[in-house]
Amino acid sequence: MVTSLEGETSYCAGMEDAKTQFARRLREAMQQAGYAPKPAVLEREFNLRNPGRPVTLHGVRRWLRGETLPTQEKLVVLAEWLKVPPADLRFGTPTQHRVRESDHLWEGLSYRERETLEAFAGLPPSQRAIAREVIMALAKAGKWERQASQAEDDAGSS
Repeated sequence: MVTSLEGETSYCAGMEDAKTQFARRLREAMQQAGYAPKPAVLEREFNLRNPGRPVTLHGVRRWLRGETLPTQEKLVVLAEWLKVPPADLRFGTPTQHRVRESDHLWEGLSYRERETLEAFAGLPPSQRAIAREVIMALAKAGKWERQASQAEDDAGSS
């Protein structure tokens, strides 16, 4: 990502990075599947499997160069052909690690906490909204308390 003089991150630069990373993952997946990462190979193999409109040589060349990203439908065809999960091809494997980390949070909950969350999920939307506001207010208050306590600890140690 590129940062401007004002300190704001450029969205366009981030997309360029995402396109470049996708192109790298596509080339690697093709090689791992036993195909040369060349536009002609990609065009032929993709169009053999794609039920929709055929892609052009120019279009797949742009995928391999990191200039464009395929649509979701085309990404699924690519992933099935190359035998990789579509999310891995599009975003890489770190997303799976973040999802697994989130799963560990749920594993650490007690029976009563899970029961509470199930009860929350069973509430009508209007009551869930109220419960969410209460929980978020408690979380914010807890954050302030932790920050105040940390500030006291820091002041006491200096």
